[in-house]
Amino acid sequence: MFHATTILGYKSEGKAVIGGDGQVSFGDTVLKGNATKIRKLGKNDEVLAGFAGSTADAFNLFDMFETILAEKKGDLFKSVIGFSKMWRKDKHLRQLEAMMIVLNNEHIFILSGTGDVVEPEDGKIAAIGSGGNYAISAARALDRHADLAPKELVQKSLEIAGDICIYTNKNIKLLEL
Repeated sequence: MFHATTILGYKSEGKAVIGGDGQVSFGDTVLKGNATKIRKLGKNDEVLAGFAGSTADAFNLFDMFETILAEKKGDLFKSVIGFSKMWRKDKHLRQLEAMMIVLNNEHIFILSGTGDVVEPEDGKIAAIGSGGNYAISAARALDRHADLAPKELVQKSLEIAGDICIYTNKNIKLLEL
């Protein structure tokens, strides 16, 4: 598990939202509190993505994934399959210490550091990073028992994770499709 951040993706009501905190940690030291770990990808910003793990490795993953996304003409499903195949074949990629969540209005996936592609069982909530379990627990509870807009649900869930996880702060950034 990465002691690196919290990223939460949520897909509901025809909307896709991703959020992440801003803390960059090195061991037990906070290096930065306002980092941006989420972005829009694709020619028309049609995919949301966020990372946890090594920043340098994550930027490489973003660039590689965006290249494949362009080759697959924005098709997220085909892109994650192509990305996984490329990751598994390249011994340098397999050593990268980062994970990603990618989503659009139709799909949500976790791309693991070992090249695995995981679609969440519920098809709508995914979390990675040190506070990922806290954020996903909060998101599932709010999804089932509260009437919140998708963006607000992600915000509240990340705030809860920030209350619990020492590697997660409350400097939250959100993106929405």
